[in-house]
Amino acid sequence: MAEPNSTELITVQNWTLRVRPAAERPERLLWLVHGWTGDENSMWVFARNLPRTYWIVAPRAPFPTSPSGYSWRPRRAGAGDRPSFEDLQPAAESFLSFVDTYASENHLDASQFDAIGFSQGAALVSVLAFLHPERLGRVGLLAGFVPQGVELPAEKLPLKGMPFFVAHGTLDDLVPIDVARVSVQLLQQAGANVTYCEDDVAHKLSAKCLRALEAYFS
Repeated sequence: MAEPNSTELITVQNWTLRVRPAAERPERLLWLVHGWTGDENSMWVFARNLPRTYWIVAPRAPFPTSPSGYSWRPRRAGAGDRPSFEDLQPAAESFLSFVDTYASENHLDASQFDAIGFSQGAALVSVLAFLHPERLGRVGLLAGFVPQGVELPAEKLPLKGMPFFVAHGTLDDLVPIDVARVSVQLLQQAGANVTYCEDDVAHKLSAKCLRALEAYFS
């Protein structure tokens, strides 16, 4: 049996991934989606104690950032710090297409999968949820935000009954706590069932919220 936290670095169709195959059945896909300037190594601190039934994949975003790291959208002159729904839609569709490719090559069921996103990665995961809610099971949004542009889609209750875990720090100066609270309201307006953890930390996950995240995905 493989060690639960042993991972391998691979490349599939120009995507760079770090993967921890499931050590127990039934296998279920979980995708770890890093934030701006992160990479395929950034998210594993959140996965240490997750169930061995998870087949965990952490992809590298496609757009390099300076001086290091990667982003889920190309940098544009005049663009704000937080991308909109429209900004992230191409990356969300490309990501979903790759999920299906990877799952097919590894004989995994991706008809519904789970995802955890951090910061910009949380925004990407939320866009994916609004576009294709039937594809996502449990969702974790950490130190992130729901992008502007989902207000009208939210009125149709696309996330009705979907479970979301949202965690945020009150001292976050990159994504202010008010943005996170509005994001929770948007998810709820779209019908989501939100578990919310807030703590007095900056742009990271507190120990209390990490335990809550692990309980949520267990």
